[in-house]
Amino acid sequence: MGLSVKHLNENEEIVLDLHPHWWYLAKYTLALVAAMVLVGVVLGTIDSNGVQWYVDPSRYASGALLLVALIAFGVRLIMWKNIDFVVTNERCIYRAGVVAKNGIEIPLDRINTVFFNQSVFERIIGAGDLGIESAGENSRQEFSDIARPSSVQKTIYAEMEGYESRRQDRLGSVMAQAQGTHAAPATSAADELAKLGELLSQGLLTQAEFDAQKARLLG
Repeated sequence: MGLSVKHLNENEEIVLDLHPHWWYLAKYTLALVAAMVLVGVVLGTIDSNGVQWYVDPSRYASGALLLVALIAFGVRLIMWKNIDFVVTNERCIYRAGVVAKNGIEIPLDRINTVFFNQSVFERIIGAGDLGIESAGENSRQEFSDIARPSSVQKTIYAEMEGYESRRQDRLGSVMAQAQGTHAAPATSAADELAKLGELLSQGLLTQAEFDAQKARLLG
């Protein structure tokens, strides 16, 4: 169950939608297998000794242990299904939780550095931890049990470049349209700033783009 499209912006596309690596389930899977083996051993021992099943308490104890291991594995599996690390062409999104939800969204244009860590064993199984440093408060976020973290890092950098290229193209077309709308003689810096303010209020420019053009005009 991946990220719903209702959470996406207009023209936003999902590039990666990942659940945690299977290593996230490994300990609980091993515990469940061990409990099943224990139950088999206990049942085999009881049957070979000719003891009635309702007499020997070890059967109840092993059965209870198996039930606990099964419930723990089921809960862990549900948690795994409800954790999503998503990369789109605009941002990185992390969502987790079944009833109580928590999430993080990092716009691509605010990301400074993407790094990953892998032990030797994690390199063998293809898992690792991914970190993202961005501008603003809580600038460093870390995500564990990411599948193929080096590949995810490359994908994020590629989408950052694509996002920046699209933003520059959009800015160029908007400025060209603004300058060619009226065939007026020369316009002052104040007129240009007024036009930029209108574009900003209409949502055609971001605050960062407005500030950059303002600095250019005043310079």
